[in-house]
Amino acid sequence: MRKKIIYTEAPKNISKVIAEGEIVADFLPPPEELLRKEEKVKITISLNSGSIAFFKTHAKKNNVKYQTMINEVLDKYVQKYKEETTV
Repeated sequence: MRKKIIYTEAPKNISKVIAEGEIVADFLPPPEELLRKEEKVKITISLNSGSIAFFKTHAKKNNVKYQTMINEVLDKYVQKYKEETTV
């Protein structure tokens, strides 16, 4: 059974609007707001082979680069502890 997707930003009567061919106001953010604009720095780092294998496996399943996943984990770690040290 598929999980029902709920689009919270879409107009409540979206099905009716689409069926009747009415024009729906754009409720999605522009592409430039979807991109992360943080500067990247290239580094060389040695990581455990098991960790890399884990990220490569999950990256492939999710059609994303494994380096991007590792970067997200690091960003979330920094965000969590940055907040704790500034409080």
